[in-house]
Amino acid sequence: RDRSVSRGLGDVYKRQGNAVSIFEYPFMQRAFLVGILLALIIPCVGIVIVLKRLSMIGDALSHTSLAGVAAGLLFNINPVLGATAACVAAAFGIEAIRKKLPRYAEMSIAIILSAGVGLAGVLSGFVRSAASFNSFLFGSIVAISDGELYTVAVVSGIIVLAFLFLYKELFYLALDERAARMSGIPVGIINSVFTVLIAVTVSIAARTVGALIVSSMMVVPVACGMQLGRSYKQTVLWSIAFAEGFTVGGLFLSYYGGLKPGGTIVLLGVVCLLLLLILNPLFARLGRAGRKELKGEHDD
Repeated sequence: RDRSVSRGLGDVYKRQGNAVSIFEYPFMQRAFLVGILLALIIPCVGIVIVLKRLSMIGDALSHTSLAGVAAGLLFNINPVLGATAACVAAAFGIEAIRKKLPRYAEMSIAIILSAGVGLAGVLSGFVRSAASFNSFLFGSIVAISDGELYTVAVVSGIIVLAFLFLYKELFYLALDERAARMSGIPVGIINSVFTVLIAVTVSIAARTVGALIVSSMMVVPVACGMQLGRSYKQTVLWSIAFAEGFTVGGLFLSYYGGLKPGGTIVLLGVVCLLLLLILNPLFARLGRAGRKELKGEHDD
């Protein structure tokens, strides 16, 4: 649905030139608001996930959320609530397995991912409305209702407040969980709270950007931020800035080009990351060469 809407409006824009503004349409206004809010909270969760070496947890939870979506559609429950419940259960499952197998933490993600995909595959076979289920695969950010916008706004506010309130604890937890425990931080409680934050973030993001690419939104902006940030705080701020830029730029490109918004946002981020990986070492080399030249002139 969102693809046909974007393509149709792209054709209108081409026919009428600059007369049609993207913000004249209420559904695009909602899409931008939801996108901006998600781009604010996803990197806040993503930075901790990346530093804990659990980058694939978003992938596992997003695929597991599809099982919750299928269960919700099957039993006439709100699919987003079903996705949230499935994500919370999967996140605590990953944490439990990780504690049982501390030396093989990544195995917990693979186990939950396999279980989530298998359950989603079985339950989706009983879903009558395939279109409703498929809308969660790649998201439908331009088809967001007012109720979903309010839900995202409330959840985003809660996640931002929790992140700011637990900023120091999450920082220590991300860098060294053992040292955090020795310093008196209640690691178990913080892990449980953060687990819920991840699950809720993934479940609401799956409805908008899509379950298949929500993990990319958690990792790619953070990877870009790590190329420029020189501290934890700078990396967080850069990650949020990149996520906002990818979201706004992706929505503009998808609107005028008739593309899928979720995929466009992620591809824009991947291209930006590749450019940073190529250009960052080049700029660093040029900077060192310039400093050596200035030092040589000063010595002369």
